[in-house]
Amino acid sequence: MIARTTSAIQCILDKAIAGERISCQEALSLLESSELSAIGQGAQAVTNRLHPENYRTYNIDRNINYTNICTAVCDFCAFYRTPKSPEGYVLDRQELLDKIRETVELGGNQILMQGGLHPHFKLEWYEELLRDIKSHFPEVNIHGFSPPELHHFTKVNKLSIETVLERLKQAGLGSIPGGGAEILVDRVRSEITRGKVMTDDWLNVMRVWHRMGGISTATMMFGHAETLAERIEHLDRIRQLQDQTHGFTAFICWTFQPENTQMSQVPPSGSFEYLKTQAVARLFLDNVPNIQSSWVTQGLKIGQLALLFGANDMGSLMLEENVVAQAGTVHYLTLDQIRDAISELGFVPRQRDVFYKLVDEGLEQKAIEANRINNPIQKHSKNLVQMQILDK
Repeated sequence: MIARTTSAIQCILDKAIAGERISCQEALSLLESSELSAIGQGAQAVTNRLHPENYRTYNIDRNINYTNICTAVCDFCAFYRTPKSPEGYVLDRQELLDKIRETVELGGNQILMQGGLHPHFKLEWYEELLRDIKSHFPEVNIHGFSPPELHHFTKVNKLSIETVLERLKQAGLGSIPGGGAEILVDRVRSEITRGKVMTDDWLNVMRVWHRMGGISTATMMFGHAETLAERIEHLDRIRQLQDQTHGFTAFICWTFQPENTQMSQVPPSGSFEYLKTQAVARLFLDNVPNIQSSWVTQGLKIGQLALLFGANDMGSLMLEENVVAQAGTVHYLTLDQIRDAISELGFVPRQRDVFYKLVDEGLEQKAIEANRINNPIQKHSKNLVQMQILDK
């Protein structure tokens, strides 16, 4: 039952629950509303229709940032360093492979690999990187290179996006994260970043990849320079592309983390705004099958509550994250905590892969035991598991 609410909001919720597509104006009315409980219940009703199974999912992966050197200037980013900065780095190949090996030993089946827009690396460098990883870990999916990186590759190499993606796919690229979307409205992008892909080109990277048979995720970082209407415009661009290609497996949103950035004066958005925005995304994105919780920016309890506000996936036990950790985000969980958060809501916790297929229960149990023995939080304390979903 939907909570008692105004008739106009109730009408929109009933429409979405019934499986009818809501308009941008209707979605905006929901975002402008303060009726969080009703919107959350509506989103949960849609989730239960799309995912009537008795389980909710999570995965195990690692975010490997192969470089922090970046030619773009993003006011919201505390991670990047300019090409001449003494703090810039390119990860040693052996160290990178060791990180993947530890991920596999802890039950991971994927790495999320992203970096800055390096001004000098040619496409051959990235092809060699992918082949090296796949030669050592053929079973690991490489969820790599966000649309800003891939668009940057076309500029450095003077190649089409079709050629870049085809060559990377042949070298071992498995799927593309939705990072670097922020808000897919050029007015906002122009205000908060310079030297980075704009809206149409971000979407075109995904369009080409999907038409090649590839899958990816979509994301939104909100709570900075955008209006509520621009949040809906972002969601609408995602929904329109998904109508064409059906290549997005999931949507993940999170709030801007202002600490240590050039936008530190922006008041951080709270859990009310996070839960409402995620719920509206579930109601609006009727063609995107999965919604991930962003407990890594919100903490355990709100991340758990997100499973009652439209999310059907708890996201990842990320064994490493460096980007938003630089902005002061310090939430972290063990695998047992993630699984307990799901169980406490009455669902069975199940590990999944990038395609949202369930991992064999025997392998899942091995991962649970491995994490209990080699708890990465205890092993690496401050360096591991200071997390955030840049994508997923």
